[in-house]
Amino acid sequence: MRNHILFALFFISMFSGVIFSQIFNSCIKIGDVYVIGEVYNNNYKHINFPRANFIIKKGGIANYNNVKDKKIEVTSIKEKKDGSIIATIKLASNKFFFNSHKYVTVEINEAISQKELLRI
Repeated sequence: MRNHILFALFFISMFSGVIFSQIFNSCIKIGDVYVIGEVYNNNYKHINFPRANFIIKKGGIANYNNVKDKKIEVTSIKEKKDGSIIATIKLASNKFFFNSHKYVTVEINEAISQKELLRI
């Protein structure tokens, strides 16, 4: 009896994870527009901005104040094996991030939940 209950709980937990990930997949589409939020001390954990030395090497200016409150657009979406969703974003104005990078990747669900990306 105990084994049946444990199996049922395991089965339910497996399908709830699949259903939850499908709900997030259906909400995020290519072409969606978001706004980059403001975080404390410019510590973006889920938006994978390049390090300052790479920005400077490409001739850019490593200033996070220039990207705050900018509109971004989702250009592609990929799902990793662990279930997290990685999106490639670009500025909606078709300019470059930090005057050096056209595209940046982001863990989209985590960035939205931590308010690094805000829905319009």
